[in-house]
Amino acid sequence: MTEFIAPPCKEKISILYQDEYILLINKPSGLLSLSGKNPLNKDSVHFRLVQDFPTATLVHRLDFGTSGIMLVALNKSVNGLLTKQFQEKTIVKYYHATLYGHASKALEDSAVINAAISKDTENFPFMKICPETGKTALSEIEIIERTYLQAFADGKSNLTPVTRVRFKPITGRTHQLRIHSQYIGHPILGCDLYCNEDSQALAPRLLLHASNLSFTHPVTFEPFEIKCEVPF
Repeated sequence: MTEFIAPPCKEKISILYQDEYILLINKPSGLLSLSGKNPLNKDSVHFRLVQDFPTATLVHRLDFGTSGIMLVALNKSVNGLLTKQFQEKTIVKYYHATLYGHASKALEDSAVINAAISKDTENFPFMKICPETGKTALSEIEIIERTYLQAFADGKSNLTPVTRVRFKPITGRTHQLRIHSQYIGHPILGCDLYCNEDSQALAPRLLLHASNLSFTHPVTFEPFEIKCEVPF
């Protein structure tokens, strides 16, 4: 695969919350979390933030196509405290997504997708489901709505079945929600890596959004919860 060059992202980062220790931001889809080695991939969440917040460091990342909440530390000690919360799995994240097709009735109530993930060494940057060599990967999935998307092809209008869901990743593997969606037969619309012949073309972006984040403030120790409206 040729090296990925990110197209220009004109959308701005919006700040959802700010104090002297942390930022909570809404990352737009189509923006890297960190700058790449290639100078053409310099634009990123971190690159933009340090223009106004020189000490800002990312505590976690979102994939290029994913939008939504990111937690940013404004000094090293705060970064360490927040990183510890991630490691101890006390930070809770929810994502909203739109999947291709109508999900099985087996997923009517909250279910857990349990499928180990490993690197696909022969097909970078893909990951793969691999029970033998993969690391444990768990994703809670809750069906919100089975509906239809109006799509146009060959000059005709078609209604395509889609499912709106809410994910709670229990583990944090690379590409976890995208590959788990494909694994259950319902890839996320707009995904360029884990897709079928129709799902990628049905949306102009990856329809995955980090919508909710709960954690303990690293300095005040107050419970903190923030929401970010789903843009699709």
